[in-house]
Amino acid sequence: MRRAIVRLFIFLSLFIALFSVPFAFAQNSRIKIGFSIEAMNGERWQTDLNSFETRAKELGAEVVTADAKGDDDRQLQQVQEMIKSGIKALVLLPHDTTKAVRIVEAAKAANVKVISYDRMVLNSDVDLYITFDRVAIGQLQAEYLLKQAPKGNYVILAGSPQDGGAKSLHIAQMAVLQPKIDRGEIKVISDSYTNDWLPSEAYLSTLKAIESSKGNIAAIVASNDGLAGGAIQALRENNLAGKVAVSGQDADLAAIICIAQGTQTMTVYKPVANQALKAAEEAVQLAKGEKPVADTTISNGKINVPAILLKPVAVTKENIKSTVVKDGFQKLQSINQALSPGQQIR
Repeated sequence: MRRAIVRLFIFLSLFIALFSVPFAFAQNSRIKIGFSIEAMNGERWQTDLNSFETRAKELGAEVVTADAKGDDDRQLQQVQEMIKSGIKALVLLPHDTTKAVRIVEAAKAANVKVISYDRMVLNSDVDLYITFDRVAIGQLQAEYLLKQAPKGNYVILAGSPQDGGAKSLHIAQMAVLQPKIDRGEIKVISDSYTNDWLPSEAYLSTLKAIESSKGNIAAIVASNDGLAGGAIQALRENNLAGKVAVSGQDADLAAIICIAQGTQTMTVYKPVANQALKAAEEAVQLAKGEKPVADTTISNGKINVPAILLKPVAVTKENIKSTVVKDGFQKLQSINQALSPGQQIR
């Protein structure tokens, strides 16, 4: 009897060991990918992160994320910690697109694949670039404002000088405006970059432009909704809100409300869930050793990087419901709660 019990114990031990090995292997072989975000400012990047994490987990990947809070050294340190934790692919939203080359170098030294997300890391060996078409965004902004204000004084509020994407936007905007400038139909009275895309800097730049022009401003080319918000605050304080055409980008809730109220003219909506989903899918593929599926290539100063360029959409008062609301990016109830009965979207 005792010998039979011993045999049964040995059998059960072997049985447990036999079936626990595949389980342990499956746990250890689970792909781990990282998402490094330069700063979780505003609602945009939180939306990206949520979509990214959901899709990556659906694909069986473990996700490690970090918020660098606008600090280049912190972002490098966080990525180094991700590398030590065993990530096989890194999705990188860089703070400074030039300084971030050292982050890419650290990843590549550890054989970690790198996707440059939304902003291109310059002079680096990134494996893929996923973004919305910056040229198309800049064109949409400038072209729509010219329809609303074909003549007069223009103010340009560009993004961060450390962001290569901000420079691409500015070039695209100016390419549209230049013929009108050359003909003397519009005059750019202020053209400045804005450190870290800070709305407070946009506010101050707009105040200076209002003072220098004595309020004679036809349009403000604001490169994103945060800058537009800063500009609109300055316009409100000078009784000019709603009298000056203002562009934006990101379709933030505050911007959509301003568009419905008539103080912001348009924004550029980027279905960011699509961008984040694509990034998660490509990160998992790269982690498995597979090549990315790209639309084109874009030079970052060192190599031609395979790139996926997504299409942006102009949002105005007329199509709020058929764009951002229809896609579930913004809720109609949230928009209407901030509007007077006569302004509400039906």
